Amino acid sequence: MEINKLDNPTWHSLNETHKDFAVEFDGIKFYHPDYCPFGGFLNSDKTATGIGEYASLTNNFFVVGDQPNNNDTVRLNNELVCNQMVLDTQIDLEIKERIVELQTAIHKADLFNLVNLVQPGYFKNKTSDLGNYFGIYKDDKLVAVTGERMKMDAYTELSAIVTHPDFTGKGYAKQLIKFASDKIFDEQKIPYLHVANTNIGAIKLYEKLGFQTRREISFWNFITK
Repeated sequence: MEINKLDNPTWHSLNETHKDFAVEFDGIKFYHPDYCPFGGFLNSDKTATGIGEYASLTNNFFVVGDQPNNNDTVRLNNELVCNQMVLDTQIDLEIKERIVELQTAIHKADLFNLVNLVQPGYFKNKTSDLGNYFGIYKDDKLVAVTGERMKMDAYTELSAIVTHPDFTGKGYAKQLIKFASDKIFDEQKIPYLHVANTNIGAIKLYEKLGFQTRREISFWNFITK
């Protein structure tokens, strides 16, 4: 497998499995902003114009990987440094909860609301169309989710690993990660994820499940001026 493609996951996802979600501007590719505010590139000398054009579609977005050049239509707001973690083998864990694939309009509304409650700003109206999303309901309330975001031919990113604040500590995230990652392995792909390098609790959880940090990778956040 071409492990080095993980050094530039957005670019390769938009050239492979997710090519139909791509918008391209002069050598830099982005997800259409209705789906995911992420972009990637190969040549930083050609990014400034494209970033400016994408900024006409959305006022807040990320470029993943090396730092790109930008013009004066946007400003660099933040560098989010993440651990990129890869799972090589299936997780040895019993699934005790009923896990639902979130496919209906009601499911997707519940998913959108829960993720934006806990992790606002990343999950867009059509993000759930990028992959499979799974959840746990309690008393008709969606309390925990996990799903798939960036996808390449050989790798699928686990994302939106979210539990409602009133339902943490019950092991829901572990079971959802196990369930979702098994589905990825069934497709003969490798699961991976990104987690802020300051989120020590989450990193320790992922390590206990078998994820290993491959590298640090930056998400460069740009906003329009």
